[in-house]
Amino acid sequence: MSELVLINVSGRDKPGLTSEITGIMGQYHVRILDIGQAVIHDHLTWGILIEIPDESKSSPVIRDLLFRLHALDLQVRFAPITMEEYQQWAEGRNRACYIVTLLSRDIKAEQIARVSAITARHGLNIDNITRLSARPSLNQADNRLACVEFSVRGTPPDPEQLRADFLHIAGEMNVDIAFQEDSIFRRNRRLVVFDMDSTLIDAEVIDQLALEAGVGEQVAAITERAMQGELDFSQSFAERLALLRGLDESVLEGIAMRLNLTEGAEHLIRSLKSLGYRTAIVSGGFTYFARHLQRRLGIDYVYANELEIENGKVTGRVAGQIVDGNRKAQLLLEIAEREHISREQVIAVGDGANDLPMLSQAGLGVAFRAKPLVKESARHAISTLGLDAILYLIGFRENDGRQV
Repeated sequence: MSELVLINVSGRDKPGLTSEITGIMGQYHVRILDIGQAVIHDHLTWGILIEIPDESKSSPVIRDLLFRLHALDLQVRFAPITMEEYQQWAEGRNRACYIVTLLSRDIKAEQIARVSAITARHGLNIDNITRLSARPSLNQADNRLACVEFSVRGTPPDPEQLRADFLHIAGEMNVDIAFQEDSIFRRNRRLVVFDMDSTLIDAEVIDQLALEAGVGEQVAAITERAMQGELDFSQSFAERLALLRGLDESVLEGIAMRLNLTEGAEHLIRSLKSLGYRTAIVSGGFTYFARHLQRRLGIDYVYANELEIENGKVTGRVAGQIVDGNRKAQLLLEIAEREHISREQVIAVGDGANDLPMLSQAGLGVAFRAKPLVKESARHAISTLGLDAILYLIGFRENDGRQV
């Protein structure tokens, strides 16, 4: 019968090692059942599971490998594997695979310990751990962003409790943790739909308009309650808009020019466009400001509320249908259909309660620096990093950034 042997090699990495090792195996018609490699700080850890056919005895293969690896100053360990052990392991590889993404300003051991403890408690086994972000500089006290990705297998008995546990420790440690199925869609997204106010930009435009109209405190109070989900969006929007009646049209341009993009927004959009993604703003804000961002960032689609203006004055109304939560979800589906993609290939990003219907329709819905109600209701949340942290949720790596 054939023999199964697990070989583990470690030591300083050198060019051509894989070719040399497998070249020796090839002389004995060895079959490769599994292979994996990791290099950290030029130190190699290399594993390979082989099947040695009956006509090729294991001793000559192991002897030749041992001699060559010793000459290369590499450590090696051989472990025989039974057919039953292999079969049990192979069947386990067919279990569901998930990706756990840890996002932080700086990765600490405690963070990895807490995340891995939760995965183990929920019956998930870690297959791989990969750092997606750039290696930190020792001279830099505060790194801009850091990301470690865990590939895990298993079937969590209670996925909602798993997400709740991740959300709990994320709040405790000031990190973000995403948990998503490693499906064909994770690296095949095609469209990203953004809310505008407090998502792409760091302000609520209607509050800026209210300040110009002298009703800032009144409108800001209503805005806050609406974003918390305490008020119906359409009703609160109409109330706030009515308070702007008589505002001079000339103030709009000044506000548009003062709008600041959210941290990471420009990098994210630039990267998405280079990767062929389509982008959209679907906002409960105003078209005037969304068009300004469209020109600035190269956004493909814009849907927002048309601020009605007569004789150079804001009327306190909008022209056409109000873009509320349900309308946002509908527009997301319409854009996806126009682009001939499934909703699983859509990423949606927003911060308010009126974004939840849109987030629930997307394959990847992200609550960005959102209110507690929204964070708890959305499947994914980013609170500690900038908007470009979304790139890591789709498997974007440090080296990918050098090409965009």
